[in-house]
Amino acid sequence: MKNILDTGIKNAKNVNRYIFGSGSLKEIANLVHPIVDDPNDYCIFFVDEFFRENEEILQNLNLKCKHHIIFVTTTQEPTTTYVDALNKKVKKLDTRLPKVIIGMGGGITLDVTKAISNLLTNPGSAADYQGWDLVLNPSVFKIGIPTLSGTGAEATRTCVLTNKENGLKLGMNSDYSVFDQIILDPELIKTVPRDQYFYTGMDAYIHSFEALNGSYRNPVGDAFSRIAIDYAKQVFNSEDIFSQDNRSKLMVASYMGGSAIATTYVGVVHPFSAGLSVVFGFHHCVSNCMTMRAMEEFYPAEYSEFWRMVKKQNIDIPKLHGNKEVTESHYDQLFASTIIHEKPLTNALGSGFREILNPKKVRELFMKI
Repeated sequence: MKNILDTGIKNAKNVNRYIFGSGSLKEIANLVHPIVDDPNDYCIFFVDEFFRENEEILQNLNLKCKHHIIFVTTTQEPTTTYVDALNKKVKKLDTRLPKVIIGMGGGITLDVTKAISNLLTNPGSAADYQGWDLVLNPSVFKIGIPTLSGTGAEATRTCVLTNKENGLKLGMNSDYSVFDQIILDPELIKTVPRDQYFYTGMDAYIHSFEALNGSYRNPVGDAFSRIAIDYAKQVFNSEDIFSQDNRSKLMVASYMGGSAIATTYVGVVHPFSAGLSVVFGFHHCVSNCMTMRAMEEFYPAEYSEFWRMVKKQNIDIPKLHGNKEVTESHYDQLFASTIIHEKPLTNALGSGFREILNPKKVRELFMKI
């Protein structure tokens, strides 16, 4: 087992506190009110636009203290420009910073919440903090409430954003990005569309097996990864993936998977997936599943296992070719957007990854997708 890269991962940070269980969303008031105890203080909710018309959910967010609800657009992956605009919107609401920021939704909403919490206490724009430990000041206290399970955004130290100006998809990797509190309520994922439930759940499975197959390993991270993989397999090899027990297992798999990659790196799948997101706008979890078409030579056992689960659950995995016109310019962009992810590719293939993933090879792999 090689040593962990000198990137701050040696001293891993986890979410400070979590509440788990059906109906635990109702605990939100008990968490917020002790912090927002001054009449002039307030909190902000970032809520997935999916819940805009969901009166039952919104009623649970009707706190007795001063608060604002901002709906997050999730039709596209979050961009640095979008986050900067939201940051300005928040600053115009009040001359004081919010005491608490709450994010409720999938990975996009949770990442936006983490990014805004960082920007409110740090100068500049979102693009300034895409990288490793660039956030200088502690962020606003934040609570995460996932309504999709698999991305691990509720547990990670990053918030991934796409910079359209330079074509890069990178995260704010910082201990300050970690949620102070999360609420894991399996009732919140019971209405997720079936295909989306699978795509998102597979993110936990994929980034966990990438971690276990990498060179830079962490024994605690390995344990998290194995639990995430085991639970994901139990869920997606079952007859009823939406059962109460399976929804609980998938939430645990997501949290464990997110905790795992907080100690290490992903592998080959995620850089290729990022290329699909940057160049063609596919959502992260869908593009991960699409990328698996080209991963047999890198992860043969997991490749076979993945496609067995796809077949059992009768899931439609979109194809790039046939749905999109892919030009020579697109292949150049795909290569650039993939090869830029040095840490995960080094983790998976070693420091000579560029010799393996040359432009011709990368093109061949994307042609399989």
